[in-house]
Amino acid sequence: MAMETSGPAPRLSKPSWKDPRLLIGILLVLASVAGVVALVGNADSTVPMYAAKDALVVGQKITAESFTVVQVQLGDVDGKYLDPTDELDVNAVAVRMVPKGELVSRTSIGRIDALDRKPAPITITEPLPKEVVVGAYVDVWVALPDDRNGFVEPVLMLPGAEVASLSAASGTLGASKNMALMVLVTDAQMPKFLGAVANKAKVSVVWNPGAAQ
Repeated sequence: MAMETSGPAPRLSKPSWKDPRLLIGILLVLASVAGVVALVGNADSTVPMYAAKDALVVGQKITAESFTVVQVQLGDVDGKYLDPTDELDVNAVAVRMVPKGELVSRTSIGRIDALDRKPAPITITEPLPKEVVVGAYVDVWVALPDDRNGFVEPVLMLPGAEVASLSAASGTLGASKNMALMVLVTDAQMPKFLGAVANKAKVSVVWNPGAAQ
């Protein structure tokens, strides 16, 4: 029986510039390249912003010299932080503590009349935990003197007070065994606390990690 012979194999036609599939492929490649270029360009885009040259404590007078300029990528949070184009008020102060090297938010700088807490001094003789640093929160306990040259039971007078500054206090003959703290106290708390200190109350400071939450 005779075998059927197949016809000639179809030949592939050369692609034409008028072929819509070719045009779509070229457009997709161009779009992909443009997306990568835009992504890389945005990744390299930085802006100058202010960072705290040293730790800024509440009540500290603020000028342009308080900052250093850093290049950062802000993205969606642009506008929330100070930059070198911002003009500072001549009476500007820190109303929130800003650690050294951190960006300075606009809400952390204000006028002195915006302060709802003011630094009050404390001198203590007991050693402090290493966690008690500027910006940490402490409970301040006060024991008033009694009529037998002792002290009554201590009471918690300043719960969760923020530490504004910390240094060694010079004692007799230049010794520096005492510690001098500045803690932030509200106007409502201030009279009672200053009255206790004026009456030679014994003041103790306890680290309160939960107060920062």
